Amino acid sequence: MSSRGKFYMTTAIAYTSGKPHIGNTYEIVLADAIARFKRQQGYDVYFQTGTDEHGQKIQEKAEAENITPKEHVDKIAAEVKRIWDLMNTSYDNFVRTTDADHEAQVQKIFKKLYDKGDIYKGAYEGLYCTPCESFWTQSQLADGKCPDCGREVKPAKEEAYFFKMSKYADRLIEHIHTHPEFIQPAARKNEMMNNFLLPGLQDLCVSRTSFRWGIPVDFDPKHVVYVWLDALTNYITKIGYDADGDSGALFRKNWPADLHLIGKDIIRFHTIYWPIFLMALDLPLPKQVFGHPWLLQGNGKMSKSKGNVLYADELAEFFGVDAVRYFVLHEMPFDNDGIITWELMVERMNSDLANTLGNLVNRTISMSNKYFGGVVKNSGVTEAVDEDLKAVVTRTAAAVEAKMDQLRVADAMTEIFNLFKRCNKYIDETTPWILAKEEATLPRLETVLYHLVESICIGASLLKSFMPETAEKILSQLHAEEIPFEELGTFGHYESGGRVTEKPEILFARLDLNEVLKKVEERYPAEEETTQAANEEEAGIDIEPKEEITFDDFMKMQFQVGEILECKAVEKSKKLLCSQVKIGSQVKQIVSGIRKHYTPEEMVGKKVMVLVNLKPAKLAGVLSEGMLLCAEDENGELALLTPDKNMPPGAEIC
Repeated sequence: MSSRGKFYMTTAIAYTSGKPHIGNTYEIVLADAIARFKRQQGYDVYFQTGTDEHGQKIQEKAEAENITPKEHVDKIAAEVKRIWDLMNTSYDNFVRTTDADHEAQVQKIFKKLYDKGDIYKGAYEGLYCTPCESFWTQSQLADGKCPDCGREVKPAKEEAYFFKMSKYADRLIEHIHTHPEFIQPAARKNEMMNNFLLPGLQDLCVSRTSFRWGIPVDFDPKHVVYVWLDALTNYITKIGYDADGDSGALFRKNWPADLHLIGKDIIRFHTIYWPIFLMALDLPLPKQVFGHPWLLQGNGKMSKSKGNVLYADELAEFFGVDAVRYFVLHEMPFDNDGIITWELMVERMNSDLANTLGNLVNRTISMSNKYFGGVVKNSGVTEAVDEDLKAVVTRTAAAVEAKMDQLRVADAMTEIFNLFKRCNKYIDETTPWILAKEEATLPRLETVLYHLVESICIGASLLKSFMPETAEKILSQLHAEEIPFEELGTFGHYESGGRVTEKPEILFARLDLNEVLKKVEERYPAEEETTQAANEEEAGIDIEPKEEITFDDFMKMQFQVGEILECKAVEKSKKLLCSQVKIGSQVKQIVSGIRKHYTPEEMVGKKVMVLVNLKPAKLAGVLSEGMLLCAEDENGELALLTPDKNMPPGAEIC
């Protein structure tokens, strides 16, 4: 057992309706980075993932393919596992909900809850969304469609078993209030409380009779268990939970889970249904549920019908596995959706990976070979600039740890690449090529190259959780071992007199954007045509031009990035929201006419663009001290303008 104790984490299990796209794959890569980092810190990690394989949608998919549901899920589960392995993810257990041990425990759990009186038999009549496997009332629909996925719902009526959700609602509300870390980010917590828990929970349908592809209720076999009760319980059944009380050592060691990592679209199931099921089973709740944002293609959610789906294995062919890992981890903000495009991938490949990192390693090894035959020696000839380099390098581990403890993975990677950027700056400051010209300055040159090799070793050791193959390649070329995490805050691990490799390997080659786009067009002509057609359909909007202004007029306006801390509806208005917006060290109150387009819960946590120096005014009796910037289409739909990178509150927009 390691010194820091156990850490049990899970991803959502992938639904076996089809091959996972890069947005789905982002979650397993994110989870893997967290799991690897926790191991590096000294935790005894158990990391579980897998596939969710029952439900009406699966049955319909199989029927359309003219195969059995089991044949369909076997095929898709194998594809999911192949991609998870391709992306070099270090899970400890890959579960399938068609596993016999899981199915047996689900039946026992259902019977236990029925015997306890938490599940009862009744009948359901309502509106059903097949893709989401969810029932809805008319009042819960969004524009007449499923509020989760936006698809059509169909009337459904059938005999069913129900779970008494309201029995545990007050207890769950109390738990959320007393455990503020339970649901992250905070905006997800506000959404669950205000939209579902506080208005009152309805009893949940937990069985179906209109299809057969599911786990039968053993004491009433015409019913199959509701897919979410089946899927959620994998987190306990597959680590040895037994509903009869004979749970195994793995369960006793690891439960409760330390982290459930899921997409924001299934936060309701994991923070309302799942905790209540656990309460009914007299089990402790997981310590934290993190609902991560989506990775979007362009500016839209990936959809096969839109022709905008990207897959991890195809991206890896173009860029390599670690480059794809870097991109999806680094480009995803903590609580806002991220964007992936071919152009952005190439830009990051060239600027961050080929230039900042790859060129640094190559230059350092090449100079060591050119000037000293590959020998790296610390001659102890130091200057003031060395201390600044050391300060940046030795504080990076603590900065990365602080970000990772908050699950701010993109920010953690930025800290590591800041270390590499500082090394590049150090080369410019010390000018090794000039030091090499004089015999008297060779000892100083030896020290400079030693400092670079040592700094890169520390950076590579930190990078290993995020880009494991790249980190191994760097350390191998330097003939160095990974530095233990607890020692990364000190300088001087590389043995003076060590030798680097003779021929440095190019870690990342620069790419030509036009060549990449040409290959993409050749490989995916149908998708490109679909995208082009969609672009042609989306005509630009012409608006009435306003009077020209001078540059001096423009410079009078002050635009900054703001972060919305709180938001509520203005009581005297149907249109207005009142937001508390952090801008630098100040918090301004801003009233906006966007209530039709955003709920208060959606607003909290957003980074927005703000006109800061607008003269204060009262709207519906409420003081407003600025303006949030929005875009508006021809139908009057509004979208807040947000920075496409994670910028701090107060950053100037210029």
